[in-house]
Amino acid sequence: MSEDVRYDLIVVGAGPGGYVAAIRAAQLGMRVVVVEKRPALGGVCLNEGCIPSKALLDSSELFALARDRFSRHGIAIEPPRLDLDAMMLRKDEVVQKLTEGIAYLFKKNEIERFHGTATLKGINAAGLHRVDVIPAAAPPLPEGQQNLLEASPQTVSIHAPRIILATGSEAAGLPGIPFDSQVVVSAREALSFAALPEHIIVAGGGYIGLELGSVWRRLGAQVTVMEMLPQILPTMDRQAADTLFRSLRKQGIQFKLATRITGVRRIGAKAIVQFNAGTGSEEIDCDKVLVAVGRRPLTAGLGLDELGVELDEKGRVVVDANYQSTVPGLYAVGDLVPGPMLAHKASEEGLACVERMAGMAAAVEYEYIPGVVYTWPEGASVGGTEEQLKEAGIPYRTGRFNFAALGRARCMDEAEGFVKILAHLESDRVLGVHIVGPRASDLIAEAVAVMSFGGTARDIALTCHAHPTLPEAIREAALDVHKEAIHA
Repeated sequence: MSEDVRYDLIVVGAGPGGYVAAIRAAQLGMRVVVVEKRPALGGVCLNEGCIPSKALLDSSELFALARDRFSRHGIAIEPPRLDLDAMMLRKDEVVQKLTEGIAYLFKKNEIERFHGTATLKGINAAGLHRVDVIPAAAPPLPEGQQNLLEASPQTVSIHAPRIILATGSEAAGLPGIPFDSQVVVSAREALSFAALPEHIIVAGGGYIGLELGSVWRRLGAQVTVMEMLPQILPTMDRQAADTLFRSLRKQGIQFKLATRITGVRRIGAKAIVQFNAGTGSEEIDCDKVLVAVGRRPLTAGLGLDELGVELDEKGRVVVDANYQSTVPGLYAVGDLVPGPMLAHKASEEGLACVERMAGMAAAVEYEYIPGVVYTWPEGASVGGTEEQLKEAGIPYRTGRFNFAALGRARCMDEAEGFVKILAHLESDRVLGVHIVGPRASDLIAEAVAVMSFGGTARDIALTCHAHPTLPEAIREAALDVHKEAIHA
């Protein structure tokens, strides 16, 4: 074993929670080292999640527009041909540029890096945590990225008074139906198909399944979504989710709701999927089965059991308000702890965690974390849904404005969807905002800002919005809370 090295903070995992925490800690004067088993920085989000999926969503949307809607704008072209190799190459280039960007930020902030696997080994008499790092059996890092393990093929021990675990999560599988990376696949493989599948079965009607289903449907595949619940997007406002459901059906995605997949039988390069929709066992054939039924915390191999780290019933690390686990000096953020498994949530926790270490009054406002499904139209939400407010007995008013009545949306030929604002009946404080429509992912930021500052529907209504723009729909919905909308 090589000579021990000491740091102020060890961060295990270089995803959105880990790398953001590392950079902020370095800004605050800490000597930081990050241990990451991947050759590239950025974690699941950047390498096989948020970023590559959005790159393919944008590319596939452009393909669908050229094929189906350019003629409506007076643009006459030959039917477009799909060059899947070029599309995948662009996606990979986007990922590469962003991972290189994080590597540059590490260098700029003098953050050291180990490319290997970390195992926690306990605390010594001086109160320092020991982490053993085994060099990764993987290709060398990209050019310009330094790996401190390159000089030593042996296990390295590093020490610090504090550790942040930010190892993220992995795709959960279906009971008795293991991933095989060929036919039964996770999102990782579904982002890199070498050829256009003829028929994809998507297990799960949540964000990931609908986004990737949209990609391959736009490019020409038959897509069937099987969801065990009676509706898609169960955590979204029902009116918004139902609107999105109807839109996706119009795009050709087929849905089998209240349906449970019971088995998958391989036949060469294809599969027979057995399912039950409540009327007995049925079968359907397909090329790929994309399993998108959720994710689970990635804690295996860290040595948490040996340290006595308490986990909850879902395998998440139990932490206090400072993100410290039941072991002093050991912290966890992101998908390892309770809350939505979202990249921006992990980043906020990473920031708050290190700032609290430095004695700062940092906080994460969990009630104002937005959620987005990047289908087209997009869906975005923040705050409470109508169903939640009714269940809690909170009195509220509703304001709604349809994009069909919005000048900019009509100019864009994107008139589908609406903005809905829920405001407290007495105080007028905004309790929830739900958007289905063009650029909902961008529009939701205004709602998050207003709600974070305790703003009211009247505050939005009194704010001048440029014309013609999409955000005008938010103002009109706010006016409609008090039945004063101009263009409704």
